[in-house]
Amino acid sequence: MYERFIDHIEKEHLLAPGQTVLLAVSGGRDSVTLCHLVAKAGYRFAIAHCNFHLRPGDCDRDEAFVRRLADRYGVALHVAEFDTASYAASHGISIEEAARNQRYGFFEEVRAKEGYACIATAHHRDDSIETFFINLLRGTGIAGLKGIPPRNGHVVRPMLPFGRDEIDRYVEEHNLEYVDDYTNAQPLYMRNRIRLQLLPLLRQLQPSFDSIMQDNLSHFSDASRVYSAAVESVRSQLVVARGDGFSIDIEQLRTLEPIATYLFELIRPFGFGAATAEQILSCLDGQSGKVFNSSTHSIVLDRGQLLITPRVSKEVAEYGIDILKTADGAIESREGLPDGIAWRIDAVDAVDTIRLERNEAWFDADRLRFPLKLRHWRSGDRFAPFGMQGSRLVSDLFSDQKLSLIEKDRVWILCDSADEILWVAGLRASRIAPVTKDTRRIMKWKITKL
Repeated sequence: MYERFIDHIEKEHLLAPGQTVLLAVSGGRDSVTLCHLVAKAGYRFAIAHCNFHLRPGDCDRDEAFVRRLADRYGVALHVAEFDTASYAASHGISIEEAARNQRYGFFEEVRAKEGYACIATAHHRDDSIETFFINLLRGTGIAGLKGIPPRNGHVVRPMLPFGRDEIDRYVEEHNLEYVDDYTNAQPLYMRNRIRLQLLPLLRQLQPSFDSIMQDNLSHFSDASRVYSAAVESVRSQLVVARGDGFSIDIEQLRTLEPIATYLFELIRPFGFGAATAEQILSCLDGQSGKVFNSSTHSIVLDRGQLLITPRVSKEVAEYGIDILKTADGAIESREGLPDGIAWRIDAVDAVDTIRLERNEAWFDADRLRFPLKLRHWRSGDRFAPFGMQGSRLVSDLFSDQKLSLIEKDRVWILCDSADEILWVAGLRASRIAPVTKDTRRIMKWKITKL
């Protein structure tokens, strides 16, 4: 097993002599075996351990064991404690996902801070097979059917060639101490059910199941590279950068076959699944304005285009803007602003010519009613455009500019204390508090992105 361990590391270029690797150690058989093999190979290493406080008493026992293990090897130890159950509840995710987020976040933080070359985990062949079936059931596409890769960024897996039975024999032969997590023997999570119920049945049906699956995963990995190259070629032609998002031309999309598979792969990086791709295809001939949301992005059908943009955060619906004078008479802001919007106040002796771009707005600062505020537009908003008589709906201005629903939701509206609209940011200023020859202080607004 040791020789295959070294061969795998060298073949995949996972570890290099002279570097220090951070080992993720739970205290179980797999990670204890990883420690033993890495130490035997002469690599420098440190240990990282997470206490998730999910098993009363046992988690503290595991931490104490890992502390003794680090002392035995004479290496540095990094320990983090988490209230994983509360984290999962507050984020609306499963315990498994919460623990994974906390674990890898901590490992990467330690790696970057301490300058370790990489993070080594004890994932083995059985873990990779379990991951294959998890992804198969979740419908992740061909990219998820290659199991666990030997390297993913700074994370390396030196034990992927070995099965559960081989690790058990190694532990017994070398009389290695370890701790058991009793939840691994309970069908609480999907991974456990696959390990305890599905895989034993498949091994019964096919005695050579493990070696066949290892070959399958290798073939799927190769197929995935060929498949990804084809998808990326199409992506480079169809997915066009547009502002802080992207667009896909629907007519070009229709030329692809199979269109559902291509669309799924084009939108998958933005958090959308195969079901959403099917829903979009069913609406391509329908009315513009249909919106689809993932956890991170929105897609809207808009005049022959699929517009993909990051979802607008609703955490801050309104910004307040007030001013005060400092001891030396300078003007300061009391509040922050959305990214891409800035203002300043300039004192002037006389106003000659005002030349404004569409992304700028100037006002007579002494005629403004403070505090001002920035908010998103509301249905029915009206304003008095500079240079025009009467008023008009902000929604009509949006229509003139051919803004999509997503783009409309991203526009900021500058209002005074009476909620009168001063500026539709990046599009049009109002005639409230205009700069004249009598103006002595000008408040200048500028937006760098819509």
